[in-house]
Amino acid sequence: MTQHVRDIMTAPPVTVEPQASVKDVARRMRDEDIGVVLVTDDDRLRGLVSDRDLVVRALAEGEDPERTTVAEACSDDLVTVGPDDELDLVVQVMREHAVRRVPVVEEGRPVGIVSLGDLAIERDPDSALGDISAAPGNQ
Repeated sequence: MTQHVRDIMTAPPVTVEPQASVKDVARRMRDEDIGVVLVTDDDRLRGLVSDRDLVVRALAEGEDPERTTVAEACSDDLVTVGPDDELDLVVQVMREHAVRRVPVVEEGRPVGIVSLGDLAIERDPDSALGDISAAPGNQ
């Protein structure tokens, strides 16, 4: 039986506006126990920012987290998939682009996100990654 992205994606995705501060986004990640948010403008996907992006692109550069916007720290050259795409396509996209998370977009609007951990839980739940990904967060 063919599985589709919608079967394993996390929905709805957490989104922020481009002008949100790095500090506010970091707090939101902490409060929601997540490592990535999608950056949207007028409900359209504009970027993706991970906890690592915040550290490498803002904090490590000495930027003021209250004045630096998430637009300055996010990745905006994204690859996406649709909710009705097959899971094999997500695996292929992750491999080809060396990414761990892929936004799920329908008619230009983000409807979910698929992570490497989501795939591990679905395809190989007994693997180390599947086991770790299925475990509760450690705030």
